[in-house]
Amino acid sequence: MAHITRSGARDRLSAWPRWEIDNSDGRLRASAVAITVVHRAGVPGIWVLKRPASMRNHAAQFALPGGRLDPGETPVDAALRELNEELGIELDEDAVIGVLDDFETRSGYLMTPIVCWADDDPAITPNRDEVSNVFFITFDELGVPPRFISIAESDRPVIQLPIANSLVHAPTAAVVYQFAEVVLAGRDTRVHELEQPVFAWK
Repeated sequence: MAHITRSGARDRLSAWPRWEIDNSDGRLRASAVAITVVHRAGVPGIWVLKRPASMRNHAAQFALPGGRLDPGETPVDAALRELNEELGIELDEDAVIGVLDDFETRSGYLMTPIVCWADDDPAITPNRDEVSNVFFITFDELGVPPRFISIAESDRPVIQLPIANSLVHAPTAAVVYQFAEVVLAGRDTRVHELEQPVFAWK
């Protein structure tokens, strides 16, 4: 996959007519995740996490740094705060280059993906209460086509991304896939109809 510059990525996100979910009735719990581009030995990529098996919610699932919005927070505020709390990385709003489509999860969250860009490889200090593993996924790895499977419980296709030495599912896979499509490949790809596996519905 051709590597894109920070300014090129920002331009694509600025031109993206993003899908926003109306949550004025508060039926969904507002949350945000950070898709953070870093450069390891000059190679660009993003971080994907795996949650500890001991967590009460979403145990042992793949994730992006993120969580619920605190009172008065914007999605950008929450994404940057969670990035710091989970990986020990402090970025300010200047690192934010855009926002991808909202995604409604089966567990009742409205997930807003915030795209951040760092031109270096900051040291991380994972919070072991929330992070069991951290994977650096290169842009080239993000160019590998996803798999789509069917399940009896839904008419919507389940996405599987072959990254992080595993198969990553939605919602994380949906958000990462849209990043690869819209930002890296410049393709107009929506993901709100992609399904999650049944184990992630709770």
